[in-house]
Amino acid sequence: MSHTTLISGASGGIGGACALALARRGDRIAVHFHRNPDAAESLVSGIRDLGGRAERYRADLTRQEEVRTLCRDIAGELGPIDVLVNNAGTAESAQFQDIEEEDWNRILETNLKSAYLLTRAVLPDMIARKRGCIVNIASVWGQVGASCEVHYSAAKGGLIAMTKALAKEVGPSGIRVNCVAPGVIDTAMIRGLDEATRRALAEEAPLGRLGRPQDVAGAVLFLTGEDASFITGQILGVNGGLVI
Repeated sequence: MSHTTLISGASGGIGGACALALARRGDRIAVHFHRNPDAAESLVSGIRDLGGRAERYRADLTRQEEVRTLCRDIAGELGPIDVLVNNAGTAESAQFQDIEEEDWNRILETNLKSAYLLTRAVLPDMIARKRGCIVNIASVWGQVGASCEVHYSAAKGGLIAMTKALAKEVGPSGIRVNCVAPGVIDTAMIRGLDEATRRALAEEAPLGRLGRPQDVAGAVLFLTGEDASFITGQILGVNGGLVI
């Protein structure tokens, strides 16, 4: 069955990989972006080259009215949203005492509030149709915490708790809610690190390498597919054994 799938932050590495994987399955892909229209357009073109259908949509996901407009536009062009992948996020490294209130708010809003607003926007229609699937992209640091990333860890930990609680609440309506918690993935977030640091990060994982965006996309593909129809409220770690 073909789905209408919204992927937030799809212009980034993980979001783009998820979009391509789900498009190959036959999903109609709503490519969300905020500040990178060129990357979003390139992704849409790539999906269309594969024979898939995709459209790009801009929105600030921390603003409720923009989120509502986004979801209305997608439903009007691609059909009711069946699958939501809450992928939009950003990270920042700072010692706790150096995190200003505006930094705290920005990280929490981008990583957690955006997922709340998007989920709240799509749920009424999913509940009415008695079907839907939501996958939240959290982080291994939301599970165990990261030094010098307290605000990021708090946001991703909140997303994990939101996943578990919401799965209990909307399960009776036929809606599944799961979470993928990536470890260190080779995306733009870490490409600024020097080679020695990247090598050390890879060696920390028992599998001895950095993750790829496609590794995360594979987990999302599974969790949004029929093979996962009896799975909800779960946290799937894609971390190379970094946290077991």
